[in-house]
Amino acid sequence: MRKLVIIPTYNEIDNIEAMIKKVFSLKEPFDLLIIDDGSPDGTADVVIKEQLNYPERLHLIQRKGKQGLGTAYITGFKWALKNGYDYVFEMDADFSHNPDDLERLYKATAEGYDLVIGSRYVMGVNVVNWPMKRVLLSYYASWYVRLVTGMPIHDATAGFVCYSAKLLDTMDLDDIKMKGYGFQIDMKYVAWRLGFKIKEVPIIFTERTLGKSKMSKGIFREALFGVMKLRFRKIKTKVA
Repeated sequence: MRKLVIIPTYNEIDNIEAMIKKVFSLKEPFDLLIIDDGSPDGTADVVIKEQLNYPERLHLIQRKGKQGLGTAYITGFKWALKNGYDYVFEMDADFSHNPDDLERLYKATAEGYDLVIGSRYVMGVNVVNWPMKRVLLSYYASWYVRLVTGMPIHDATAGFVCYSAKLLDTMDLDDIKMKGYGFQIDMKYVAWRLGFKIKEVPIIFTERTLGKSKMSKGIFREALFGVMKLRFRKIKTKVA
């Protein structure tokens, strides 16, 4: 099975080289696609340099300016499908997601799951180095999503995820409306509504130690109000 990890980046020069080396050190083989939105700090230059060490396995898409997390992943999903990958992973560049857990997420696909979520909340609260205010905001955001949509997922905003190519190829990726962190909710909701098998695998989320968080009030508002519209949305599948 061909497996691709997609990592969107903006000003991640402090983390990207170490992340690339870590992913490629794993026992289970994963390819890596970095999607960089014009980082002025030289993130893409580091990736280009590392491509010499990992030819055919490390890929880079460079975009002009910050275009949003959701559009980066949609770009990556389409690239993955075009290039014949069987499973596609989302992961942050800042080590808040432990790359070792990629193997645990992939293992769950052998049980027939098409969406595997690295979940902070499926077994209590597994978050390190977050202020209590942010923990409560994140936890109750997922509670709010379950309440409004009926979707039985404990960590609806999780950004550490594995999708099967079958799921991504069934979805109408151009119909995913939310572009910030609400994108994560949107993708999970569509997968659930389409009847695909979903599993949450417990992980420990650790707040970044290097670089700057991309969270903003605008991103939060998009997710808050976008969820209200989900229950009334007609779910589209890919048109052959």
